[in-house]
Amino acid sequence: MVERRTLVVLCLPALALASLVAAVTVGSVAMSPAELWAALLGDGQPLHQTLVWELRLPRALAAFATGGLLALAGALMQVLLRNPLADPYVLGLSGGAAVGALGALSLGLAAWWVSGAAFIGALVSALLVFGLAGLATRGAGERLLLTGVVLAAGWSALVSVLLVIGPTERLPGMLYWLMGDLSHAGTPWPALLLLGVAVLLAWPAGRTLNVLARGALPAAALGVAVRPVERLLYLSASLLTAVAVTTAGTVGFVGLVVPHLMRLLIGNDQRWILPTAAVAGGTLLTAADTLARTVVAPEQLPVGVLTALIGVPTFLWLLVRRRT
Repeated sequence: MVERRTLVVLCLPALALASLVAAVTVGSVAMSPAELWAALLGDGQPLHQTLVWELRLPRALAAFATGGLLALAGALMQVLLRNPLADPYVLGLSGGAAVGALGALSLGLAAWWVSGAAFIGALVSALLVFGLAGLATRGAGERLLLTGVVLAAGWSALVSVLLVIGPTERLPGMLYWLMGDLSHAGTPWPALLLLGVAVLLAWPAGRTLNVLARGALPAAALGVAVRPVERLLYLSASLLTAVAVTTAGTVGFVGLVVPHLMRLLIGNDQRWILPTAAVAGGTLLTAADTLARTVVAPEQLPVGVLTALIGVPTFLWLLVRRRT
């Protein structure tokens, strides 16, 4: 397991760099690595410089940050609930963000209002799940998961209402945002900065999370302040999810698939799962977005469609695996 972990840790940065290079060089105007390097240095054709600095690189970095945030949020929630089926999409945080964003889009508000409404929607959803479920008694993890699933169903109904009563001319934009779309992502730097800070803060807490993953009672017996740690975990995961959906809309299943894949590859040590999940999540979403904008070019697919095609069979496999 140690050798496999070392191999994964060594390969992940190379895969992340390869996904970013592919995202910047592949498209309607292809670029060679030499042309990409020249554009990054400010040389070469003006068209290449415009494509790299104003279009493709910001989008690729936004995709990487979004995937990393979602994967890290999913890993934290799976520790909190001690359930590999937990992720921000399943727990309704993405649904709350969708209701906020679609409400702003239906009113024709500016882009920053849409982002702000999505952020508020995700936080409201987090507070509702957290308040309704509580974490004070035994079995709180299961109750939290069930509350999130029920709330997600409620958000889904509200999304349907907004799509029905929304202006017809704004319906395509609302549907694309709902399915996850990076074509309108703004600056990637806030999300990247949050991802870096979150990884740096989460990694030292890995030993405590390893203890908490064994259960609340064993963790309390070993001196872990269970309730404060659980509340901090949930609020942190909610903040990461809110920033991710604000950047790219409702992209599902990254937070479910990536932490589980890392657990299979490198074991259940949170000191390794948290940083590797962040890098792997960013790599996965960057590659998925590159496929989304090239596979049916000149049309673009919502990136959430591709992540769902990966995530749905994985989710079903997890359910079957838990039964057996």
